[in-house]
Amino acid sequence: MALLDGIKVVEVAIYAFVPSAGAALADWGADVVKIEHPETGDPMRGLASYGISPGDGGVTALWEVFNRGKRSVGININSPEGLKLLMSLIDEADVFITNFMQPARQRLGIDVEQVLARNPRIIYGRGTGQGPVGPDANKGGFDGLSYWGRAGVSTAAMPPDYDYPVMLPGPAFGDVQSGMNLAGGIAAALYNREKTGKGCIVDVSLLGSGLWAMQATIAGAYARRSDNIVQHDRYRPANPLANIYRCADGRFFLLGMLEADRYWPGLCAAIDQPELVNDERFANMKVRQANSEACVATLDAIFAKMPLAEVFERLNSQEGQWSMVELPGDTVNDEQSLTNGYLQMVKFDNGADLPFVPAPAQFDGEMPVLSRAPDHGEHTDDILGALGHSMDDLIALKIAGVIA
Repeated sequence: MALLDGIKVVEVAIYAFVPSAGAALADWGADVVKIEHPETGDPMRGLASYGISPGDGGVTALWEVFNRGKRSVGININSPEGLKLLMSLIDEADVFITNFMQPARQRLGIDVEQVLARNPRIIYGRGTGQGPVGPDANKGGFDGLSYWGRAGVSTAAMPPDYDYPVMLPGPAFGDVQSGMNLAGGIAAALYNREKTGKGCIVDVSLLGSGLWAMQATIAGAYARRSDNIVQHDRYRPANPLANIYRCADGRFFLLGMLEADRYWPGLCAAIDQPELVNDERFANMKVRQANSEACVATLDAIFAKMPLAEVFERLNSQEGQWSMVELPGDTVNDEQSLTNGYLQMVKFDNGADLPFVPAPAQFDGEMPVLSRAPDHGEHTDDILGALGHSMDDLIALKIAGVIA
């Protein structure tokens, strides 16, 4: 369902944070025009990260996932002619999004007052590292720094026996969470404009998004007068039925039975251990907590004899909550995800394919149909031609290095 059909978005952004917001808006039906430098383009086109390199499998995965469904226009906005072209696009736009820092925005002529003076009804979306004001407002940030490190995620995720806080689990982990926040804020601002007729500024930062994700942990640590939460020890958990276990074939799964007394008898029956129900060490939550190390060791020994397929069958026969622990590569075969449209395989002209994940909101039970990201400057002639520029004009601008 194209809820944002007819909404025009101009994106002047690089890497992953704000482009992922543009991708979400495109998923919801907006026409997102990405402005790229005519020679270098978005650095994401050539970025390698976590062993993912441009061209792997015939695609540039990191570029594709954050820029699918957009149109690309190559404009050198650092030139007077290029800025004039950009402003012509802004005149017709509903939304402008950027992650350029304030000094660069001011120098280029695309800061808030400059864009809103040109189009007072526009929604101006800013993505920053640490927020728009304060001592670090003009300090650069990536998700590994501002979202993961500064917001306390890395230390909260750190196992008790580690010497260092853990790093990001993969590329752009905090970027996509922050981009979704920005897309949601823009959608709310568009609704407000329908009521008031006025544009507004939407600010989302990596730091703010990280704090949003960590708010229960932050509040809990503060309430305990501590600088961190109690780290989970899988061998001595407070609740052995909310823990991770290993199968005979080396695969892992999670038990998430928070109402442990409710589900303990059914779990014991499912794993053919009815005698554990009334074992004085494990008979209720209080004694299981006191004997958690023994309870975990007992369950470890039982599950270590079962391959994942057997665990799957047995645990699905009882009511308690549980889940397999999948590798990222496993998720593309997850029937539940595929059935709900949470993963879509997009085909490319060269025969390659790539799994895309749509923005995680369904409207009337429908998910968007996703398409590839644009080639560098692929739509320059079409979009600028629609503004009234003749082919002779475009050729002259190309010769001058203004457009791609």
